[in-house]
Amino acid sequence: MDLAQLTRKQKQFFDFILSYREEHEVWPTYREIADHFDYKSPNSVTQNIQALLKKGVLVRGDQDEYDLHPSYRKTKKDRTLYQEQGIPIKGLIAAGYLQEAVESDLGSITLDTIFPHLDKMFALRVSGMSMKDAGIFDGDFVLLMDSDIKDGDIGAVLYNGETSLKKIYHDQSGLRLEPANEEYSHITISPDIFEEVRILGKYIGHVNRSGIYRSVPAKKAS
Repeated sequence: MDLAQLTRKQKQFFDFILSYREEHEVWPTYREIADHFDYKSPNSVTQNIQALLKKGVLVRGDQDEYDLHPSYRKTKKDRTLYQEQGIPIKGLIAAGYLQEAVESDLGSITLDTIFPHLDKMFALRVSGMSMKDAGIFDGDFVLLMDSDIKDGDIGAVLYNGETSLKKIYHDQSGLRLEPANEEYSHITISPDIFEEVRILGKYIGHVNRSGIYRSVPAKKAS
């Protein structure tokens, strides 16, 4: 089950029925869902449930009612505890000569371990393939931080009402936004309109179905 495949409205729908179930230990009625989202007809509830069934977030139960996918049948407390505890570190393993196995409790790996400034981070979902040669593909979630941008760093830029994820360079011509895909052209922004450009955040990694990836130091421009 992959919640990333849900649309924003489907995620809001799923979050509501899930939080209602955890609080009341029963599923909300169609009328309660319709009232919460101000739907004019219960048919809207049916359509959303069918969409979640199709995407595998919900499954059919014994009485043909909907139920959670088995991989999500944990309580909110269980999920929160797992997120706080992270991945357990169970010992040491040699990466040189063979050594005696050492098994011990060495703590756990959490997102805080991977990204020490987690509280300053946010994510955006990528639409397009202009950064594919940097390993960032359509549908990935880029992790950004409000931090200084050096030449060659990848950053999210807001310009002329549009956003773009590009490698950022400063030169005599102004601000140069370079893609990581030769099929796309670079964008040059002249110095006289710098005030119209807003750097949303510096790219520090991305997440997709394969895992979590940290950024690598940028190469200096030649």
